[in-house]
Amino acid sequence: MKLQDDIGSIKGVGPKTKGMLNSCGIYSALDLLLYFPRNYEKVYIQNESLNANTGMTILNCSVLKIDRDIRTKNNKVITTVIFKCGNNILKGKWFNQPYMKDKFMLDCSYTITGKLQDYREEKIIVNPVIINNSAIENAVDTTKDGSYKIVPKYSLKEGLTNNFFIKIINYLLKQIIISENLPDWIIKRYNFCSLQKSINNIHFPVDEDSLLEAQRRLKFQELFTYSLKLLVLKDYINRNNKGIKFSISPELKVLKEKLPYSLTNAQSRVVREILLDQKKNKQMNRLVQGDVGSGKTIVAIISMFNVVMNGYQAAIIAPTEILSNQHYNELKFILKDFNVNIELLNGSVTQKQKDKIKQDLKEGNIDIIVGTHALLQENVNFKNLGMVVTDEQHRFGVMQRSNLFNKGNGIDMLVMTATPIPRTLALYLYSDLEVSIIDELPPGRKKITTYFIDQRKKEKAYEFALKEINEGRQVYIVCPLIEDNEELNINSVEKLYMWLKNSHFKNVSCSILHGKMPNKEKDEIMNKFKNGEIKVLISTTVIEVGINVPNASLMIIENAERFGLAQLHQLRGRVGRGQAKSYCILIGNIKSDVTKKRLEIIQNNTDGFKIAEEDLKIRGSGELFGVRQHGDNNLILADLYRDSDLLIIANQEAKRLINSTEKNDTQIKIEILESIETTSKFICFN
Repeated sequence: MKLQDDIGSIKGVGPKTKGMLNSCGIYSALDLLLYFPRNYEKVYIQNESLNANTGMTILNCSVLKIDRDIRTKNNKVITTVIFKCGNNILKGKWFNQPYMKDKFMLDCSYTITGKLQDYREEKIIVNPVIINNSAIENAVDTTKDGSYKIVPKYSLKEGLTNNFFIKIINYLLKQIIISENLPDWIIKRYNFCSLQKSINNIHFPVDEDSLLEAQRRLKFQELFTYSLKLLVLKDYINRNNKGIKFSISPELKVLKEKLPYSLTNAQSRVVREILLDQKKNKQMNRLVQGDVGSGKTIVAIISMFNVVMNGYQAAIIAPTEILSNQHYNELKFILKDFNVNIELLNGSVTQKQKDKIKQDLKEGNIDIIVGTHALLQENVNFKNLGMVVTDEQHRFGVMQRSNLFNKGNGIDMLVMTATPIPRTLALYLYSDLEVSIIDELPPGRKKITTYFIDQRKKEKAYEFALKEINEGRQVYIVCPLIEDNEELNINSVEKLYMWLKNSHFKNVSCSILHGKMPNKEKDEIMNKFKNGEIKVLISTTVIEVGINVPNASLMIIENAERFGLAQLHQLRGRVGRGQAKSYCILIGNIKSDVTKKRLEIIQNNTDGFKIAEEDLKIRGSGELFGVRQHGDNNLILADLYRDSDLLIIANQEAKRLINSTEKNDTQIKIEILESIETTSKFICFN
């Protein structure tokens, strides 16, 4: 079998199953191997002495009796099946799942797994499920006495089970040979295990050390690829870097005098750096990094204005429609006294308007275009594009960014981010860019008072929220999950919404917002919140960028321990934009001194760069058996912050590889870039 083979050619995958796998983004054997577990679970093997533990337990048992369901005073249904396990009797109990008893037959044997507990001198197993032998066979013993196993847990969609993924991936790994693709000198220098072994152990770890070894190898591979992309792109730009030489327009002085506020020293410094780049006859490729509310947009507006005054067009691309709308409105306001034609191109624009805008762009009738990903389409062409600005650059992949170079000849590139990045990492994360930092906030920005509280005291936070609402203000509430998850003690948007609507916010207009919603629905909800029609917005981190509501005075973040401090700081920056005193309340499950220390950092600091540096020092490598978080730039396993030590060596080795090719052989480097267009392809690329 080959990596490129269609998923339907694998034994046991029929047309219906193939469709379900396709819905998970799995189309080939390679896609299946790269469908890594979202986390792992220690499962304890017990048959003789039944001891309660914190994890899941596997039991081989037979059914002695199936009790009648009991309905409690709270209208809950308790279903009970009595099992015999060795010489022990235990009760399996399910809550509001009466159908589970139909899966068992008297005197039949089953292998079940669930949480074993002691309750009133009885042994009970809560919400047990039947597992087949493949789950046991593929989860390898981690201790000499075989007391527990490590079982992979996969992200599931309707119709697919964890056991199915265990069975089919195990089958595929036995049928396929994965060739090594890292240079020998890299593998030897850092003592990496083979790619075959890494893929095997990322799915079915032999033990905890093997899992860490596999993660280290594959994370390095992702970060090596990430670095290669940037370095090849930078090399290509440098070799084809005949840019546009712009003059400094006298109109800039007029614009500065007409601004409704004075620029900070930091803003003025960054504007000078950009204008100096524009004066050169080589392309600008610069990152503007600024804290939340530091005023990056006005810097971009001044830069684009100078390009327009030189007779060229400019474009600014944003990751969300609402952020593109905000940029459009600010551009119209700041440049209202100048003869600059500004248009907006996003999903809300009618097809008739889109066609006219595209034609006007091509003919040069539009000076500045503001848009979303729509600007990346092939049929969007310019007459004489001189500059492209991308906002929140981490939302756009390296390949997307490089596509923008094809929209013009020698155009200047300016990318912006409000994500605080430690200075020690910036050179590695953005090795294809020159970096400017706006490290000063404009005067008048309100200080946001931040508190962190244990989740047992969360009622007080929502009582305070109701007080703010009654005084005419609005509230953000952020959760880490969209839907409830029985395996995790984490609040979800849906669960919290139901609880608040039935308790504190019975007569308050609330709404849910998350990334799985259609863009049109998301924008509609955001606009209603901005207009004051919605008082409480319960959301995932989708509101991290792109929404400016001066009337919002309170940000509540549930399970704050699950977020990085840089992200908490950016979420906090959604409030404090109006005249009212603003607050941020972090609700956390504070079980360790490290968690407490991290939340104290965000409570006591307002400088995003300082917070990011401190966060990097104490976050470490994360938990082995935690909720897997996706990194930026489409990374599957690696985290650009958490794995910064691997990022640094990956960047160094990528430079070594680039420099080892023929210096003038640009085509080789372009081919490398095309071959590793996605991290997934490169992991198994020969």
